[in-house]
Amino acid sequence: MKGINTKMLHGYPVIDGYTGAASIPKYQTSTFDQKSCYVDGKKYSYSRFGNPTVMALESAVAKLEGAKHGLVFSSGMAAISNVLMLAGAGGHVIFPSEVYGGTFQFATEVMPRLSMEVSLLDYDDLELVESSIKENTKILYIETPSNPLLKVSDIRKLVEIAKRHNLITIADNTFMTPFYQRPLELGVDIVVESMTKFINGHSDVVAGMIATNSDEYVGCLGLFQKNFGAIMGVEDAWLVLRGMKTMGLRMEKSVSNAAAISEFLAKQEKIKTVYYPGIPTCRYYKIHMSQASSGGAVLSFKFYKKEDMDKFIEKIKIPIFAVSLGGVESIISHPATMSHKCMSKEDRLKYGVTDEILRLSCGIEDIEDLIEDLGQALAD
Repeated sequence: MKGINTKMLHGYPVIDGYTGAASIPKYQTSTFDQKSCYVDGKKYSYSRFGNPTVMALESAVAKLEGAKHGLVFSSGMAAISNVLMLAGAGGHVIFPSEVYGGTFQFATEVMPRLSMEVSLLDYDDLELVESSIKENTKILYIETPSNPLLKVSDIRKLVEIAKRHNLITIADNTFMTPFYQRPLELGVDIVVESMTKFINGHSDVVAGMIATNSDEYVGCLGLFQKNFGAIMGVEDAWLVLRGMKTMGLRMEKSVSNAAAISEFLAKQEKIKTVYYPGIPTCRYYKIHMSQASSGGAVLSFKFYKKEDMDKFIEKIKIPIFAVSLGGVESIISHPATMSHKCMSKEDRLKYGVTDEILRLSCGIEDIEDLIEDLGQALAD
């Protein structure tokens, strides 16, 4: 099987081996009958260590990412925090300065308490990145496109830098998904994603995942997962398995809507800047399209005046105004008071997350209706 949509329907244990059911059942159990204490190699003993429904999802994740191993977690931040534990006490981790707000908070408020060092750098300056590597640097963390300014990092060049210094590369691929960007194929060691977003796609689950080809890393991460208790519930795993089956179709429509909306917004008098790497006028277009196959389904846009933004939020009808992204419904967020609220105002301004910016995750609504709604919300 070569096609990713085919793999999502047939490339993992889809059929229940016991009953022949066409959908993996919800094995809603905390424990399993052992029969004997003298039988070694028992596959299931306790659901924190492994559950058939959850492990089916882990197999699907590996297939989706083109990886040898997949692990799923109770949230995207559970996945992110677990992979960052690979740095160890005394380890130094380099992040892009415009990293997601939750990751920023973990890096600046939690990691120092675990005796870890952190640097937040502008990844546009690759010389700065390399010159900032120290003897105790363990991880080079990548997030591209970034949240919410859609800045793009050159994955290939960052991997080259990391390999020269024997660093682990971790890439947050939540915005692009493996349908449009495949970091493992570009040399990244570990991919992390929030499955809350496009992978599940229905705004009814909180979940995270990692994928890797490394036996060593998956061994460590499996240990962290079990001992931190960052496991996924059976109901959530089943819902994500269901959502993944239509991911390709959903993403195709959402990406098409994002491209059309970015062009529309770029022509509006009240909009100062549109942040979307899929349009040729974006400064990151060339780099992005060299490592991804579309601009993705998320864009941000900045108003000249905050009062115009406030009126827009009051008048918009179709997209919901909420935290998160990646659902079948379009979602507008205000990063300064939502995803990046945990950052101080000084840090938000420093990294360009100003009060006039909105982020739009495009859903699968008819584009004519979305454009009409955006137009009336922008009208005087």
